[in-house]
Amino acid sequence: MTKKLISIIGPTAIGKTSKSIALAKIYNTEILSCDSRQFYKEMSIGTAVPEDSEMAEIPHHFIQHRSIIENYNVGDFEKDAIKKLSEIFLENNIAIMVGGSGLYEKAVVEGLDQFPDIDPKVRENLNTILKHYGIEKLQNELAEKDPEYYTTIDQENPRRIIRALEVILSSGEKFSKFLNQPKPKRSFETIKIGLDAPRQIIYERINQRVDLMIENGLVDEAKSLYKHKSLNALNTVGYKELFRFFEDEITLEEAISEIKKNTRRFAKRQMTWFKKDEDIRWFPYETSAKEISEFINKKHLS
Repeated sequence: MTKKLISIIGPTAIGKTSKSIALAKIYNTEILSCDSRQFYKEMSIGTAVPEDSEMAEIPHHFIQHRSIIENYNVGDFEKDAIKKLSEIFLENNIAIMVGGSGLYEKAVVEGLDQFPDIDPKVRENLNTILKHYGIEKLQNELAEKDPEYYTTIDQENPRRIIRALEVILSSGEKFSKFLNQPKPKRSFETIKIGLDAPRQIIYERINQRVDLMIENGLVDEAKSLYKHKSLNALNTVGYKELFRFFEDEITLEEAISEIKKNTRRFAKRQMTWFKKDEDIRWFPYETSAKEISEFINKKHLS
């Protein structure tokens, strides 16, 4: 039997964690997280990591296994995840992956484009420009050097812009030239299961989750991490808004409102990414794991 990776995807707060655990129980297997913010051990409340009781039910991997001070990128995750899958597949024909970080999910399923080595000084210089002149200067440079790529990305995401520019400046080639190269063939088949809901329900679930995070101590967690605010890992919704509160730029109420608004925007971007993938089989978020497993068994395992 071909090994199968069941990938559970969808917007934040849709219920992916509970669904993945229920499916893992059905198939008696293990779960890989591809949520790029749940990797960090210092960030618990703001990243909505599974409860200890949930992780005790099923083996989980790539949750709080790194520190925010470590440099851990999507390429590192791809290598680690493929290695872990090979170990799981020795004992089981099925594994489950869950998370809303589309690029990280894609890295495991399809592999990454290969890029040239980057001169660290180039990256350092770009970060200095961002710090002193803001994102607009970098936006303009990328729009000039690679307009094709610039029109396809989230132009407010400094990491994406810096990543493209560092490749352009190090190689002398457009970033878009390195995209969509032939990828390695995976030894497993991926079954993509998407969870969705009407937009208003998603937004209500997001608002409720943010309120719960605040009740559970997100402000104190963010305060303990404030000294590390310049780290890439903390350029994250839920933390960066509270950092502004600590700096007296906004009130706590305004920070909470901003967290909700920015999380809603993030969910919208997630769905824009996922809806482009025609291989995803979408289910209403309240669909039972049993019903989803029946679809999987009939369509992919029979």
